[in-house]
Amino acid sequence: MAEQALFESRRLTEPGEYPDGIEGPAVDAAGNLYVVNFREKGTIGRVRPGASTSELFARLPTGSIGNGIRFDREGRMYVADFKKHNVFVFESGQSEPRVYFHSDQFHQPNDLAIAADGTLYASDPKRGQPGQVWRIVRGPDGKGHGELMSSERTMGITNGIDLSPDGTTLYVGESATRELWAYRLQGTKLTTPRLVKRFPDLVVNHEHADIDGLRTDVDGWIFVTRIVNGTVDVVSPEGTVAREITLVGKEPTNLTFGGPNGKTVFVTQSQGGFVEAFRVDRPGREF
Repeated sequence: MAEQALFESRRLTEPGEYPDGIEGPAVDAAGNLYVVNFREKGTIGRVRPGASTSELFARLPTGSIGNGIRFDREGRMYVADFKKHNVFVFESGQSEPRVYFHSDQFHQPNDLAIAADGTLYASDPKRGQPGQVWRIVRGPDGKGHGELMSSERTMGITNGIDLSPDGTTLYVGESATRELWAYRLQGTKLTTPRLVKRFPDLVVNHEHADIDGLRTDVDGWIFVTRIVNGTVDVVSPEGTVAREITLVGKEPTNLTFGGPNGKTVFVTQSQGGFVEAFRVDRPGREF
């Protein structure tokens, strides 16, 4: 098979492996890809390097359903549980989760971003109410200690979330308005809000092309999934769309960087429940 061209997306896993709510792709230091809701809700699947099929990695406690996943530099895996208001942690090398942080003030923790020092940022949407963002730090007891972040503006349905390479800016995507916002980080404050990009309100088969997940690369470019539009758009910090990558599936939910050099982007597709991937020329921020 010919080498995959840059920005040419191909299906990685077989359709149907993730039939209900495929989300949260993340890659560990060994190159394994993790995705939530393998075969059924409340599970986490794993795709080993070079494989084209998933295997069951773990089950979450009864009633919990995962969404965003991130890894810290010590190999711990964090999973947002949007159903039971938790963030779980899997210690390195383990497949049993424990509650890292819980709050009844959580709406439904969605996506996660992680800083170099292990600080987590969690988007927390709820339709009909202003969106929220949480900051969660690791305490001396090994547990997460979280606070709601304050913002100078009322946020919409917060969804995709990630940091700039220097760690000073938090990007937050708002689903229904299709807006991408940048905030300066000052402790638990989101300051100096700046609209980076408002995507067009396209309607395909009576559905709006909302935005969902996002990730940044080492140069600060922002990769944004656009549901129904069937693309990943590459956006500059100033809001210029440099590239629109056409995908195999038309309902991309989230994405992550991985591969042997960090230059592979894995995209979860709710249409068909599979993962696809394309090559890029620069690694992701977290690689």
